[in-house]
Amino acid sequence: GTLDRASMQTIINPDDLNAVEAALALKDELGCKVVAFTMGPPPAEGMLRELMAMGVDEGVLITAREFGGSDTYATSQIIAAAIDTYGVESDDIILAGRQAIDGDTAQVGPAIAEHLTLPHAAWVAEITGADESAIRVRQDLVSVSQESEIPYPCLITVDKDMCVPRLPSYLLKKETAARPVRVLTFEDLPDQDLSRYGLIGSPTAVVRMFAPPEREKQVYLEGDAAGKTDGLFAILTGKKII
Repeated sequence: GTLDRASMQTIINPDDLNAVEAALALKDELGCKVVAFTMGPPPAEGMLRELMAMGVDEGVLITAREFGGSDTYATSQIIAAAIDTYGVESDDIILAGRQAIDGDTAQVGPAIAEHLTLPHAAWVAEITGADESAIRVRQDLVSVSQESEIPYPCLITVDKDMCVPRLPSYLLKKETAARPVRVLTFEDLPDQDLSRYGLIGSPTAVVRMFAPPEREKQVYLEGDAAGKTDGLFAILTGKKII
């Protein structure tokens, strides 16, 4: 009931690249420091180094066997604890991708904010402004678009269409090659309760996996409009839909 991650290629989540670009754009404008956090197996260090080649100042890898099998709740709890361990300053902004491409739940970002008791906004389509006390964003939701001003420290999740991630720089790659990546393990977290992590700490679980039932194939009706109408009527009445 869990993914065999060892058999798959590991890539940076595309939505998170947009969050990194949004952070780097703020760095370009305001001169702030950008720190990237990721939770994953040890090879995920390579992804953090790729982000450093884009302009990220520091990478933090959260990795431990105790974290394996975590659902969105446990994952958000672990990442929030790691960020808290690193330290949240009064003028910090945490940026996250809208959702991951494997689960597509869009739950982890807002859940991190809730664990850290921070104000947050999801599905941010544009950062319209930022000053010393707050950031202003536009959210494009299902049927409405709204603008919000969120005081620091806060968290926002970035929509995939908000920006185009920059490419890694060869010069930055050489410059940051010797820069250490900070590693946080289970022992580094203040909460040492194993029941809150991994499969044990995950309230959701995969009960079973199955192939979806085959759907009926499309039916094409030939003839003029009247003939097609009669054919459609016959099909619908045959299925007792009408």
